[in-house]
Amino acid sequence: MSAPVPTRIHYHQKARELELGYADGTSYRLPAELLRVFSPSAEVRGHGPDTAVLQVGKKDVGLKNITQAGRYALKLHFDDGHDSGLYSWDYLYEMARHQEQWWADYLRRLEEAGASREPTTITIKEL
Repeated sequence: MSAPVPTRIHYHQKARELELGYADGTSYRLPAELLRVFSPSAEVRGHGPDTAVLQVGKKDVGLKNITQAGRYALKLHFDDGHDSGLYSWDYLYEMARHQEQWWADYLRRLEEAGASREPTTITIKEL
């Protein structure tokens, strides 16, 4: 079964959350950090189950741009320079519906690795 296609997409810049609204009236807000650390790109997911790269220091990441990729996905352009990977409607819907579990898993993996969500460098944003 295919996921529904959002009828409304809005980025809340201050909250750094992508809101997806659906025809049935449901809506989900996905934090940019969650979207970034679970990017569907090969750079993040790797080329197999044991090659995924844990993303660290992404607490303050935001989106610079959002573009549609055909009729099936979004391409998200993050302010840390990451812009590979296409977020299909199915992937976004799955993430939205299970974001609490995905987030808990991410925090557990960070803790196991002794890593942090906090950036390790000073971020200078464009003026």
